[in-house]
Amino acid sequence: MRAVVYDRFTKDLDALEVRDLPEPKLAPASVLIEVRAAGVNPVDWKLMAGGLDAIMPTQFPVIPGWDVAGVVAAVGMDTPEFQVGDEVMAYARKDSVSAGTFAERVAVPVSAVARKPASLTWEQAGALPLAGGTALRAVDALGDLTGRTVLIHGAAGGVGGFAVQIAASRGAKVIATASERNHDYVRALGGEPTTYGDGLGERVRAIAGGSVDAVADFVGGMLETTLDVLADGGAHVSIADPSVVRHGGRHIWVRPDGTQTARLAELADRKLLRIEVAETFPLERVADAFRASQSGHTRGKLVIVP
Repeated sequence: MRAVVYDRFTKDLDALEVRDLPEPKLAPASVLIEVRAAGVNPVDWKLMAGGLDAIMPTQFPVIPGWDVAGVVAAVGMDTPEFQVGDEVMAYARKDSVSAGTFAERVAVPVSAVARKPASLTWEQAGALPLAGGTALRAVDALGDLTGRTVLIHGAAGGVGGFAVQIAASRGAKVIATASERNHDYVRALGGEPTTYGDGLGERVRAIAGGSVDAVADFVGGMLETTLDVLADGGAHVSIADPSVVRHGGRHIWVRPDGTQTARLAELADRKLLRIEVAETFPLERVADAFRASQSGHTRGKLVIVP
């Protein structure tokens, strides 16, 4: 099996190699997925640099990648949920950093797997689970948003773009921070855009007509502004700033959950969730995909296609 690997923690992306590796072992209650597409996320290159070594064990060589869409090639013992040939998608993070999805095949616990709607391309399905799941978990944590005003920091990013759409689909008025070049994009997702920088609080209150009911932070460093514009008793979450917990907020960390991925797939199938794929890369160009992700200028998702 061909796969992308690295043998040590490093920031040198040229350390990524394509190798032939043994086939994945297939445990009970797992499926072997023939990979058709695998989304790139910032966590992939952060893991390579050792960014989560303090909380997750690592087994070298590491195959990066936590998103996957593909075809079931085999099922483990006592796995009646799926059959060979089923088209599926999953957020495939495991308890240790080891056998990821930038490979021709990957074994995934059945609890993390959902069916891929026929309406989604492989690339769209492979791009959705992690970023979409993070957005869904964050918006769920904000409570009932019907008729409420929500501020989303980082609305043009992979997670933020999904969160704008999910919140808008629940009847929220969404104020969305983004660079000016992305304002039309954010507007098309259902948000009212505003720029970052000095005076953000005043701009947000002007759009909202006062304080906002909820805030989701997908960039970090926004706690002061969040607390400034949030109404008393309002909810706030962040995926990038654990300190929000000390101020009544919630720090979000998405879990592998096939039911959650199925909810995302249904939203996308109903055209309530737009999945923009910016660029695709073969296994041999994973380093280029990581460089594009690190640039911070990509709008939409980057996808590996083995």
